[in-house]
Amino acid sequence: MPTIKRIDHIAIVVDDIPSALTFWRDALGLELAHVEDVPDQESIVAFLPTGESEIELVKPTTDTSGVAKFLQKRGAGMHHICLEVDDIDAMLAHLKEKGVQLIHETAIHGSGGKKIAFIHPKSTSGVLVELYELPTPAP
Repeated sequence: MPTIKRIDHIAIVVDDIPSALTFWRDALGLELAHVEDVPDQESIVAFLPTGESEIELVKPTTDTSGVAKFLQKRGAGMHHICLEVDDIDAMLAHLKEKGVQLIHETAIHGSGGKKIAFIHPKSTSGVLVELYELPTPAP
């Protein structure tokens, strides 16, 4: 059976990264590792490591992206939790077998060569869940 390895990150949608950093970096003391433009997700992401996981502050770069729609509808706040899995294809097949509603029934390519997929909040008590598998290192 496929397994969850760890919580990779918690994504928080914000309308202004510098303002959000006044809490996450300045008040809590988390270090800002880097900020990345993610064109395929129509967002800019600020990465703040926390041990083996990280907080990601996500700001939409368009008014039409899913993140922008989330921000318009719900305001700033937690967007999703991301879990690293050892075998995403097996995990998706297992979840489908269990009747879990998936946004992606097969993995798509994410940043850094990761394979990712999202689980619909209707199956998770209202939380958007992302699954990802790291790429296999080349021999």
